[in-house]
Amino acid sequence: MEVNYNKLWKLLIDKNINKTELIKKTGITSNAMAKMGKNETVQLDVLIKICKILDCKIDDIIEY
Repeated sequence: MEVNYNKLWKLLIDKNINKTELIKKTGITSNAMAKMGKNETVQLDVLIKICKILDCKIDDIIEY
């Protein structure tokens, strides 16, 4: 299954948040962020943490 995080990157731009800020606010690891940068799968809890901070749903940040 192919995963794509382009929606996440666009949402970060729209909310004026960079990846480093997102890591700090969510408490996710830089390894998880690197995996998303390569369109690799990450654990569901990572996506949930991101959604809580960005006030969005999972389908707002990921395509598969």
